[in-house]
Amino acid sequence: MRPERIEPGPGEESVWDYPRPPRLERTERHIEVVFAGIVIADTRSAWRVLETSHPPVYYLPPSDLLAEHVVRNPRKSFCEWKGQALYIDVTVGDRIAEYAGWYYPEPTAGLEASKDHIAFYPGKMDRCTVDGEVVLPQPGGFYGGWITPGVVGPFKGEPGTEFW
Repeated sequence: MRPERIEPGPGEESVWDYPRPPRLERTERHIEVVFAGIVIADTRSAWRVLETSHPPVYYLPPSDLLAEHVVRNPRKSFCEWKGQALYIDVTVGDRIAEYAGWYYPEPTAGLEASKDHIAFYPGKMDRCTVDGEVVLPQPGGFYGGWITPGVVGPFKGEPGTEFW
C-alpha cells in the first residue's frame, strides 16, 4: 500500500505530481558529477525525466562529459516507458564504478531529445550536484533518481514500495 503523498511547501515539487508515462523537460540548472576527484560531467544543458513516484533523473549531453572516463558496459535493460537502455562504467585510474550510468540510443516517442544523453546513478559517484546542492540517491539501488531539497516523496525504492 502506498504511503501518503508529502504535501510540497513553497518552492518544492512532489514526485506524486509527476506524470506517467514520464515527461522530458529541458533544464539549465548546473549539474556536476564527480568521481575519484575528477569532474566527469559539468553541464547546464541537461534533460530531466519526471515520472510518478520517482525523483528526477538528469540526462547529460555526451559533449559535456569527459569521454575518456566513460566506458560502454555490455549490460542492457528495458523500460516500458523509455525503451532499451545501455549502460556505462566510469573509470579514473584504478577506480571503476560499474553500471554507473545508462542511456537510451533509441528512446521512445516523446523522449527523443534525450537520445544518447547519459544518466548517472548518484550513489555510484563520489558526488553529484544540482546548482551546488549535493544530491541524495534514490533509495533501492535499482532506480537512478536524484533527490534534492526541493523534491518531496515518498519515493519509489524505499522499503515496501515494490508494487507501487
